[in-house]
Amino acid sequence: MPIGRFLGGISALIHHPDDNLYLILRRAAQKDVGAGDWECVTGRVDQGEGFEAALHREVREELGVEITVEFIIATTHFYRGDPVTENELLGVHFCCTVTDPDAIVISPEHDAHRWATAEEVHALLGPDHWLTQVIQRAEALRARMPADLRAFTRSHSLEI
Repeated sequence: MPIGRFLGGISALIHHPDDNLYLILRRAAQKDVGAGDWECVTGRVDQGEGFEAALHREVREELGVEITVEFIIATTHFYRGDPVTENELLGVHFCCTVTDPDAIVISPEHDAHRWATAEEVHALLGPDHWLTQVIQRAEALRARMPADLRAFTRSHSLEI
């Protein structure tokens, strides 16, 4: 295995529970992969770093805020770029909240952002887009959580 190859990735789906909205970000035009695509916070796990440490680092780098993890949405297998072995990553999708959504400042990684409902994301990206599917799974998991567990996850950070 070549030195420097990344094997893991994360995504942080930022949820605004008061309005049931999700933060979506448009990748900047100058990005090498996915320029102009809508996504949530995504990133690679650095060598020697855990998934949760990468999650917090990536959110700080891309949004300038700290997050609270509500729950793990899913594990995933994806490619960064063309679907070849060198671009394969295994990853974890996390559902997160921020204390102050107005404190978000996007980095040069993205050139636009907006808060949207699950239905708005579906209309914008279509049913087959990975972000639409991640949001649908988060909605389904949240709907199945007992009310006391939903309250607990909002008040306690997930420790992995």
